[in-house]
Amino acid sequence: MLIQEVILENFMSYEYSRVPFKSGINVICGPNGSGKSSLLLAVSVALGQSYTERSKKLSNLIRWGKDQARVTLVLDNAKRGNRRPIPKFNKDQIFLTRVLRRDGQYWFELDNRAATKTDVARLLSKLGVDPENMLIIMHQNMVEQFTVLSQQEKLRMVEAAVGLEPYRANVLEAQKKLTRILSQEDSVSKLLESAEQTLNYWREQYGRYQEKKQLQTKRRFLERELAWAEVARREDVAKDLEEEMKKELAILNQIEEETKTAIGQLQTEQGAHDKLRKEWKTLFDERLSLEREKSKIETTISLCDQLLKETAILETVNEKHENPSSMISPLAREDLSAQFKLLKSANLNALIQNNSQQLSKLNAKIDENQRRTQSLEEETEKIGNHVLESRVKLALLQYRRGNVKENLERLENQLKSAKTILNESLTKAEQTGPRIAVIKTVGEILDEMRITDGHLTALADVSEDIERMYESYSKLYLELKEKAQQVTENREKTLEEVKTRMQNWRTVIQSLLDRVNLEYQKTLAQAQAVGEVRLANGHDIELAGLEIVVGFKGGKPVPLDAYTQSGGERTTATMSFLLALQQHVRSPFRAVDEYDIHMDPKNREIISKMLISTVKDANAQYIVITPSQITFAKEETNIITVQNVEGKSVIREVA
Repeated sequence: MLIQEVILENFMSYEYSRVPFKSGINVICGPNGSGKSSLLLAVSVALGQSYTERSKKLSNLIRWGKDQARVTLVLDNAKRGNRRPIPKFNKDQIFLTRVLRRDGQYWFELDNRAATKTDVARLLSKLGVDPENMLIIMHQNMVEQFTVLSQQEKLRMVEAAVGLEPYRANVLEAQKKLTRILSQEDSVSKLLESAEQTLNYWREQYGRYQEKKQLQTKRRFLERELAWAEVARREDVAKDLEEEMKKELAILNQIEEETKTAIGQLQTEQGAHDKLRKEWKTLFDERLSLEREKSKIETTISLCDQLLKETAILETVNEKHENPSSMISPLAREDLSAQFKLLKSANLNALIQNNSQQLSKLNAKIDENQRRTQSLEEETEKIGNHVLESRVKLALLQYRRGNVKENLERLENQLKSAKTILNESLTKAEQTGPRIAVIKTVGEILDEMRITDGHLTALADVSEDIERMYESYSKLYLELKEKAQQVTENREKTLEEVKTRMQNWRTVIQSLLDRVNLEYQKTLAQAQAVGEVRLANGHDIELAGLEIVVGFKGGKPVPLDAYTQSGGERTTATMSFLLALQQHVRSPFRAVDEYDIHMDPKNREIISKMLISTVKDANAQYIVITPSQITFAKEETNIITVQNVEGKSVIREVA
């Protein structure tokens, strides 16, 4: 299992939902427009998919009226034996988050830390998950799209899904190597021909002795010119490095200024945040005080009501006691009469009315306090987000500053080395004579020196010089001849290597397709159809493709395409191929959206049973999106029901 749970926040029709997934089949069902496909789209976006059929811009996937959306995948990293799928994270769960903002900024987070798309792709590649490969994640309408792909595209897609890309890469690498060797062989052949002509030239050419001194003078001048040309070149190198250092220093100064500004802004925002927190605490204390006062007034009103009731009782008792036949003593009757007068003299009703008015005012104050508290909390959260953004910006500036400093240090070392070499070249040039203006390049001077050397050798009346030049070019010719022989041998070896690697690629591809073909035919047989999966143009890796043929209702098998078969037949054939391929796919996670929309009930039931049996023992996680769950049993699958309630997609049932 790859995904344990998907958490969606403000993504398309979802405001906030948590969707648990299990190993095996996860069926997402619900009426059209409920948000089923949006859930799979959220998963693929979180896995790094950049282009979607729903929208050209990822920012359009944010829920209407919201500025930001988040999709978090809880990935299963529990140990399999003694090893975790991703050993880098020593924990059972990995949180992979992708944040989309309305302004077009998107980023990833791995365990609440910022991550690049390359980091995410590297993580998923270790698991064999490629969200761009429709054989792994087949979105809505992709079942139809698969049929219109070329044979070559289908084959490459299969190679990527099952992990056979290295075989193709090996063949292409060997072919490139062969191309380089053929080019090298052609170059060596031309050089060999040129060397032979030069050797013949030195055999035949002799010059006059009178020209020798002039050529020797020219040779010394060329040496001097070459030395000062080298100095000029070294000076240009040093100058370029100094200019580059100035640019880096300017960038560093700019970063320092931006850092100061960012720090000031962060301090300001942090101060504002702290101030808001203090204001919130003041409101909280004020609320406590108001609640206490409210409690006192309510208690007073309650007591006054109680006293009024007791007053009524005392009046009744007093009337009874005034009766001469009463058994109460005159002294007791006199005491009761005094208490009654005392209670009657207190204006309890006025007191109750006064406290009720105060209570009404207190309730108004409490409501106002609650409104201000809520407004303050929203403002505090907004300022908190700004503080977080400022901290991220400051961290990025510090990272850039470190890079610039490293570049400056590298340039400084290079400049130091360049100046050292420049001083050495300058010392050497000064030994040849005063500085002269150089108008030719080092290469042109060297070419002219070689020509002059050739003339000097041809004009030398000393036999040793002629012999030396002859031996030099003879040696060069022999070396080139030997190299030509070696290149020829390398060509033969590389041809054999290309042949061997091509055979290896063809063998593994054919072996895979043979096994897939057997499963494909078994699945089609249950749908009363026949067909075949085979390799086309296997002799040429560039033209090689995957050919899928199918025939329904006793018809002759014909290539699967978007025109020959009906919609139900195309989806049945495509799903039969996917099921046949599934046991070879590297990814532990696969998904398909509304594959059964054009199928008749019989084929829908056949494909669903085959899907369950294929995934059951494959230790894989499969997400199936369908308008109906009728063909899937709850005991064999994880049923997730999605509904749209008042414009919001909600998860109604997870069984």
